[in-house]
Amino acid sequence: MKGLKERFGGLGTSATVQLEFRRADRKPVKAASIKGKGSETEQLPLYTNKDSVVGEIRVANTPGKKVEHQGIKVQLLGQIELKTERGSPNDFLALVRDLAPPGDLTSLQTYSFEFNDVEMQYDSYRGLQVRLRYLLRVTVTRSYGTSIVKEFPFWIRNTEDVPPPPPGPQPPIKMEVGIEECLHIEFEYDKNKYHMKDTVVGKIYFLLVRIKLKHMEIEVRRRETIGSGSHARNENETLAKYEIMDGAPVRGESIPIR
Repeated sequence: MKGLKERFGGLGTSATVQLEFRRADRKPVKAASIKGKGSETEQLPLYTNKDSVVGEIRVANTPGKKVEHQGIKVQLLGQIELKTERGSPNDFLALVRDLAPPGDLTSLQTYSFEFNDVEMQYDSYRGLQVRLRYLLRVTVTRSYGTSIVKEFPFWIRNTEDVPPPPPGPQPPIKMEVGIEECLHIEFEYDKNKYHMKDTVVGKIYFLLVRIKLKHMEIEVRRRETIGSGSHARNENETLAKYEIMDGAPVRGESIPIR
């Protein structure tokens, strides 16, 4: 990804801003492949809690044109934004580094920045009703006209901080569904709690089959709940879908799930 560089132009005709993410230990910056709209994916720099966010910012004026400014700064922000409040996010993390005092931008300027051991305990999240995001915001403040503001998002994933399930055996999940005197199916999964790196194992038992079945699918869904009590709002999103049967089952048959 060439150092995870991001460049933004289109700032009128005044200046362009370029940011390169780096690591304090000089190792390559990891990248996360994040699902976007539809089938699109986006590559974002990947960090975890207590990482240092380090990089370099380049601000360049349009050749032959001077940019007067009241200072240049970079902010590291953590934000939560509800779907009903788009455009008005709530900041739970806000750090700032001043890069340059007021002056004139007459040529390309390079600024290094470093946010050390940043407390980023919440994972990044993009859902149907809410999103939690982290970003770097570069601001070139101007006394007249519109200030130049550009944002560079990155992703937080703290899988190593997820505690393992409690030791010892866990009760399985059992569920029965069906149609009276026509279909009786029992689902059984080996435990009721899973680690993010676990494998889901189970079986489906056909106890009564008096109707014709063509195929069966199993879905992994993510359920979002915003609010509580009578004000709670739920949204479901299908993350994955698997076909586990193709054909007609008979009574007493079982299908393994893994």
